[in-house]
Amino acid sequence: MKSETDQLREQILRLLRAPKYRPLDKGELGKALGRKSGVRMGLNALLRQMEQAGEIARIRKNRYVLPSEADLVTGTLQVHQAGYAFLAREKPEQQDLFIAAENTGTAMNGDKVVARITRDVPYARAKGGRDRAEGRVIRILERAHDSVVGTLQQSKNFFYVVPDDPRIVHNVYVQVPPQPPLPKTPNRGDKVVVRLEPWESRHVNPEGQIVEVLGPASAPGIDMLSIIRKYHLPTEFPRAVLEEAQRIPETVAEEMFAGREDLREKFIVTIDPDDARDFDDAINVERVPGGGWNLGVHIADVSAYVKPGAALDREAHKRGNSVYLPDRVIPMLPERLSNGVCSLNPGVNRLTHSVFIEFTKDGRTKRCRFARTVIRSARRLTYREAYALLRGAPNDQLSERLHVAWELASLLRKKRFAEGSLDLDFPEVKVRLDKDGKPILLERIENDESHQLVEEFMLAANEAVARELKNRSIPTVYRVHENPDPDKLAEYRELVLSYNYKVGDLTQRTELQRLLASLAGKPEEQALKIGLLKSLKRARYAAQPLGHYGLAKNNYTHFTSPIRRYADLVVHRALAEINQSRRARADMGSMVAIAEHISITERVAAEAEIDSVKMKKLEFFQRQLDARDPQVFRAAVIDVRNYGLLVDLPDVLLSGLVHVSSLTDDFYVFNAAQRTFIGRQSRRRFSVGDQLRVFVARVDVFKRQVDFAIANETPPKRPRVRR
Repeated sequence: MKSETDQLREQILRLLRAPKYRPLDKGELGKALGRKSGVRMGLNALLRQMEQAGEIARIRKNRYVLPSEADLVTGTLQVHQAGYAFLAREKPEQQDLFIAAENTGTAMNGDKVVARITRDVPYARAKGGRDRAEGRVIRILERAHDSVVGTLQQSKNFFYVVPDDPRIVHNVYVQVPPQPPLPKTPNRGDKVVVRLEPWESRHVNPEGQIVEVLGPASAPGIDMLSIIRKYHLPTEFPRAVLEEAQRIPETVAEEMFAGREDLREKFIVTIDPDDARDFDDAINVERVPGGGWNLGVHIADVSAYVKPGAALDREAHKRGNSVYLPDRVIPMLPERLSNGVCSLNPGVNRLTHSVFIEFTKDGRTKRCRFARTVIRSARRLTYREAYALLRGAPNDQLSERLHVAWELASLLRKKRFAEGSLDLDFPEVKVRLDKDGKPILLERIENDESHQLVEEFMLAANEAVARELKNRSIPTVYRVHENPDPDKLAEYRELVLSYNYKVGDLTQRTELQRLLASLAGKPEEQALKIGLLKSLKRARYAAQPLGHYGLAKNNYTHFTSPIRRYADLVVHRALAEINQSRRARADMGSMVAIAEHISITERVAAEAEIDSVKMKKLEFFQRQLDARDPQVFRAAVIDVRNYGLLVDLPDVLLSGLVHVSSLTDDFYVFNAAQRTFIGRQSRRRFSVGDQLRVFVARVDVFKRQVDFAIANETPPKRPRVRR
């Protein structure tokens, strides 16, 4: 039965869709709907909610219409550091709305806004213009943040703050010393947090009030603290959460084994990064007589300790996920759980939720089973250790079991790509820090067999759980990756063609797979893979199983990391309902709300992690400049512009520019048609795909850019980059 709110929403939409409807304000709507003054507050709240969701729009004199009737679009603004922006439109088949810098008004990146369409795609096509819809922001519904983080600077007459986020293109005027006074008076060059005041006109800079002084920008730890403040990440757990965690025993008592399968005699292992502190997944694989394998994936049963509605659960939901910065982890759960009783440490009893999958000898799933279990991990392996064992001959129980596991994993991987999965894996670069938080090493982590082994088993478990919950119609959250926009793939195809690749229709999955295979090992591989990712839709959480395009799976969810992702905890609770005779299931509405919330927290965490790593990479190169001891790195030319060579450094996963002014051995002429530089005297050429050796020449921390110069032909100093 529909709630009163849902019924009222339908009445409002029905009224606004009526052929003879004229725009009405709140009071007039209330009368038209027969809402008496005693219940009008419910109408007002619902109108605000519907406006925020983009279901209705408010025009002049606060009158309401359907957005499509007034060429209005509601959404979250994504601003580029050049000043222009994009606004996602409601219908998947519609292109994002382009908004020129002068049409963003006072909106900032992440704000929820209403924009009016000023130039639609059909009109643009008819006039022979660019094939995109354009718009203008007319109202800000909700500010993404009320504060910004930046560096305090001083001109002759006033103080201002340069925001750390390059997408905030205006400096913020501030008063120094701040009023009211702070414990510490900020100085020029300090990182500060500024609370923004109402900003009414784009023609004047925004103003704000300094509310926190983080410290000198160059002081140890200030860079990461500024990231934490910039993304509004929590630094402490509320007292009620810590007290609730403190009441949880550090060991698993025997009485908690009741109703669980005892797997403590099974040879179960964990495989994780060298520096991992929480272990939430473990595996065991056994051959089946006559061919085939039994796979067991055992995941920390966080739901045994974090109960719905409790303080721990509310805080975990609020955070949505753990955040991994170069110098710290901001966990979703307190350390007593994340590194303690929930972590599958070796040699101790742990509560788990297990997925058992029997595979045939050709890799097909024969049957699946799910159970609450208790395990005792036999070994804790690092990826490095597991890789060494896989590269050698099996000579003991551990290495023999690992080789059996790789037999299954390699078959599943081959089968997955045969079914259309896209190879979008990237190597990772970890920034190693000294005791003061200074970057001393950039370590490239390859996606080798040890990583692939774990990945395939986690994918198999996630898919099995999603399929089970879907078949039983149990509400949960799914991991979805919707099909890409054909126009975006067409644009990407033009980029690929500019690199002289022969490529067909990329809306055909097999053609996309063929392209990715042809990129393997090429200088432009990373640049074109990143280009593809930008052309695809972003994976997110949803209450419906909409499929996963990148993995080519119809049913997929996240089940295997409940210590660090709230989505997985929700899925664990849903899976636990299978064997309950009376199910107190969560309703679909709550799942929609959870999916939307954790999709947002995931995006924030990803941006913070990328930003923090980029910051440490810039610091790594700046320290080389300061020491006048630059290392020499391999580089590949990924594009040629009239101002220089865009290069990619594969050992550190960073792109930069070799400015034409640094090419001092000759006068170079730019050939736009061939995208090359040609030396007038030497005839030396620089083209896309060329392999170079470069060293850092300049670092621009504010613009997040690095310029390089080409090293001479003398033998370079050996790079301090560990592979």
